[in-house]
Amino acid sequence: MFEYEIDRMNHAQLVREAAARRLSREAAASAGREAHRSGRRSGGQDAEGPVGDDGPGRFARAA
Repeated sequence: MFEYEIDRMNHAQLVREAAARRLSREAAASAGREAHRSGRRSGGQDAEGPVGDDGPGRFARAA
């Protein structure tokens, strides 16, 4: 019975380690996606907001 208990404790430890690795991998992937998503916007442009009024000469005729 003692070997069985040791085996169950080892199994439980391995399950905990696997869950921790999975959680850290998911967090890293989520952080990578968030950095990628916010990196797209970093061109000096605002993501959303009111349109500025630049007057009637803002648009030019198409060729």
